[in-house]
Amino acid sequence: MSARSKARKRALDILFQSDVRGDELSTTIAAEAKRAASEPAREASWLYAREIVDGVNDNREAIDEQITTFAKDWTLSRMPAVDRAVLRIGVWELLYNDEVPSAVAIDEAVELAKEFSTDESGSFVHGVLGRIARSS
Repeated sequence: MSARSKARKRALDILFQSDVRGDELSTTIAAEAKRAASEPAREASWLYAREIVDGVNDNREAIDEQITTFAKDWTLSRMPAVDRAVLRIGVWELLYNDEVPSAVAIDEAVELAKEFSTDESGSFVHGVLGRIARSS
């Protein structure tokens, strides 16, 4: 598994934890940063995970607007927390990270959804991110 794939999983974990616990994202990031400092072998994945989480945090309103616009008949609050986090990562990579090709961002998000969410989540995430990619 690539360092970026591992980083996406870490970012998913951070975003999910913050959402489910109702904690400020900055609190969850600080706790994860402390843990990452004690695990130098995981530094490469931590750096990109932090970039993702900071990017999602900095652009949260615009990212959530994109998700809401392109998630047909779904509100953010109605989505499983894992799907919300996966979509936020995918949208950030699609719209704010020029280093990641759209197809890779979508495929990685779909794989995360398949691994960590419901049976239908992979196709749901694919549909939403595909519509966003086509519109941008």
